[in-house]
Amino acid sequence: MHIQYFVALDVHKLILFFCVKKADGEIVSEGKIPARRVDLKNWAAALPKPWRGGMEATLFSSWIYRELEPFADELWMGHPARMKAISSGKKKSDKLDARMLADLLRADLFPRCYVMNPQMEALRRQLRFRRLVVHETVKFKNKTTGLLMEHGIEYTKGKIHQKKYFSELLKAEPAITEELRPLLDFSRGQIESLGRMDMDLMKLLGRHPALQTRVGKLTSIPGVGPVTALTWALEVGDPERFSSIKHALSYCGLSSALRESAGKEKRGPLSKQRNAYLQPVLIETAKLAPQFNETLKAVKEKELQKGHANRATLAVARKLVAYMLAVDRAYFSELKQLKEQAKSAA
Repeated sequence: MHIQYFVALDVHKLILFFCVKKADGEIVSEGKIPARRVDLKNWAAALPKPWRGGMEATLFSSWIYRELEPFADELWMGHPARMKAISSGKKKSDKLDARMLADLLRADLFPRCYVMNPQMEALRRQLRFRRLVVHETVKFKNKTTGLLMEHGIEYTKGKIHQKKYFSELLKAEPAITEELRPLLDFSRGQIESLGRMDMDLMKLLGRHPALQTRVGKLTSIPGVGPVTALTWALEVGDPERFSSIKHALSYCGLSSALRESAGKEKRGPLSKQRNAYLQPVLIETAKLAPQFNETLKAVKEKELQKGHANRATLAVARKLVAYMLAVDRAYFSELKQLKEQAKSAA
């Protein structure tokens, strides 16, 4: 299909600035519209066809993408880190940003990024919410022990967050004052409430038909648990998006930044451009996985002989990514074959 119009959107919370250009760079229209579904649909329906759209990936871009997708012949989401050229000029405005995006689209230089399908995106949102729940649980646990230490109250570290032990401690400890008791009760209540929410979210995700078989395949790798498998599946989406293991390692934040000039290469620390949800899960898994996987144990021991524990953990995490990518690719290959067989049978 020969695209004739290129539609760029500069996305904000309340307003969207747009610019429509032809292939030769002529501006067809530009302006702004309210960030509301009704206004967006009416505007998109009136656009000349065929058109290709593009917008930068932001907090507000996902729902806008879903609303525009049925109207567009092609719709792309832009990688934020690769679109810094927008702000490199002396002058910067929303109108100029939209024009620059339109130029990138028509020159086929728009830095596209992967967009997950709506179902998987909704499940990923649940998993990320679960991460918030876990973080808040840890905060309240730390606050509980902090309150006890402030008042010099002794407790058993391994039992303090057990319901029965905590209840007995409140009854038997005379140093717990009337002012302190409601704070401890509130903290305990929050821990229990957040714990139930965590369990419910894990059950919902673990039993979902779109994830159940895939997670089962991933957890067949010794050392990979359900949380790691779910995080991988929902943060990666389609493993075919990675052209190589190096690409996957870079996405997971397990490779260092490269600086090359005049034939000299310099490697820095781990790059900050990574999936911030997947990286910490892989690092924590890498610390425990060698206990259940002999191959990973050998990898860790080999790196430990060189005298650096963090590098050993990193090596295990990289090997885990290679394993999960291989299993995931095999699973998607099976799905593709089954779909082809179903089509041929029909």
